Order: sequence, then structure tokens, then C-alpha cells
Amino acid sequence: MLELPESYTIAKEIENNLAGKIVSYIDILHTPHRFAFYKGEESSFADLLEGKKITGAAYHGGLVEIDLEDSMIAFGDGAYPKYYTDKKKFPKKHQLAIYLDDETAIFVSIQMYGEIFIYPKGKCDDEYYISSAEKPDPLSKDFTLDYFSTLFAFSSEKRLTAKAFLATKQRIPGLGNGVLQDILWEAGIDPRHIVEEKDLEILYESIIKILRQMVECGGRDTEKTLLGENGHYITQLSKNSLFQPCMKCGTEIQKANYMGGTIYFCEHCQKR
Repeated sequence: MLELPESYTIAKEIENNLAGKIVSYIDILHTPHRFAFYKGEESSFADLLEGKKITGAAYHGGLVEIDLEDSMIAFGDGAYPKYYTDKKKFPKKHQLAIYLDDETAIFVSIQMYGEIFIYPKGKCDDEYYISSAEKPDPLSKDFTLDYFSTLFAFSSEKRLTAKAFLATKQRIPGLGNGVLQDILWEAGIDPRHIVEEKDLEILYESIIKILRQMVECGGRDTEKTLLGENGHYITQLSKNSLFQPCMKCGTEIQKANYMGGTIYFCEHCQKR
């Protein structure tokens, strides 16, 4: 799933590789998918994108946005964009294809479920998009400890676990179950630990440290970039490290099902 390290990396790759290219035509839902969700007025998608120049890109939490002259297209959740330069390698199955004027193309294939937003520039009224764009970015100076503490102080829920606090209700856009694992490992906190006020500073420091490492390394080694390569950040807690020794203490990494997803943890290093 797209989370902040990947959206940051892909947006940067789009700016470096696609700026100035013109969209020749698009192909929507070439391969049917029950969980491909399009946001915007579908009848206007072609008019909004075709013939328009790509002017740049941005990331908003876990969303990747491509900006065109007077419109935008954004991808979220499992809607992964991938750039192809060789026509012989164009995939036959996809939920969106954006063909460019130099005979290259962007293809989007939905993993599990995904959202695609297509709107005139500045006109996207989707609540998820707006929330992602307006909340402080954890990589920015606006994401302070004071701000982070307000997320806990003003929560309507009591006795939140670390996973529930950090990775639900889009409190921190782009921070999901994937990046959560290493953040909590760095903080020494189990995902099932009930968060207390005394935990906030270490959680905040871990969020900043781990997310910065992830973006500096071009995303996680468990996820793909726009160019189809794995990121270079080596995840400490993921499917790749299961049953391997913890890099801090040597205890075997374990996993469990929790809150509808898989969590990884070190029983020795992470308090519960």
C-alpha cells in the first residue's frame, strides 16, 4: 500500500522523469476491478487529461499527485503508478493507462483496493484528499511535538493502543500499518501497548527519525517505486524479517494478527 515514504519517492521520480511530457490519451478500467474507486466526474476524465502537459508532482500523506496544466490526477492506497519506457513491456492488464507523447506510458494496477482522483486543479472536494493535503506533513517543520500531542489529547477514544493511535482515522496521513512497524520498534513499543502521555515524546521522535530515513533511502525495500525498483530502506520489522534475529537484541522477530492486519514485533525490545 502507498504510504508516505513511497508517495514522497514516486512524486520525486515523476518530477524528475515526466515533467514536460504531454498526455496523448488515457484508458480507464481496461481490466475490470471491483475495488478500483474513481473520484471525480468520469465523463470528464479524458478532457481533463488528454493533450495536457505534466507540470510537476506532489505527495500528500499516502497520496501521489500528478499536476497538469489545469488538472490533477492522484493515486492512493493500492493504486500504484508504474512508468514504462519500452512499448514491448507494456502490461496487458491494468486499471488505468496514461499514454504519453514520447511513446512511454504510466500504468496503474490496483493491489487489493485503490483510489484514483481526477479533478480540475484546485477543485477536488473529496474529504480524504483534503484531509491528506491540509494536515501537517511529518517531514515538515509544522509537525511539532506540540501538534502531535494534540492528536492524543483531543482523541475521542480512551485507552488507544499504539497502532490504533498512529495508524487509524488518518490522524497522520501517510502513516499506515506498514511504516508503523519500524516506528514502534525504534520507540521500543509494541503495537498493542496502550499509549500514555509519557510515551508521546519517544513516539514523536521515532516518527520523525524513521520517516526521514525511509524517504532518504527512496522508500522501503518491501515496496516498489515509479520505475519498478524496490526502495533501499531495509525494514527491520516486515515479512522480510519474520523469524530473523532482532537487530537490537537478537530475539527472533514474531508476527500476529491485530486490528485487521499483520503486526511484527520483538518481544524483548518492545514493551506491551
